[in-house]
Amino acid sequence: MTSTRVTLAEVREWPATVAVPEAAVALGVSRSHLYELIKRGEAPVRTLSFGTRHRVITASLVALLEAA
Repeated sequence: MTSTRVTLAEVREWPATVAVPEAAVALGVSRSHLYELIKRGEAPVRTLSFGTRHRVITASLVALLEAA
């Protein structure tokens, strides 16, 4: 993954789930902002939680970006 802006085509190539920082880059928001949205249950993408760790489901990220 990368810390610079990514294209929708690149996101489509990502694995089934990605870490929050990578998803934040794709969304154009800070990772702390996305973590806060997840914590409040207001994230615009589906996530999986494993204790205190979170993964973003790439298909929901793609769907959101396609709708934009």
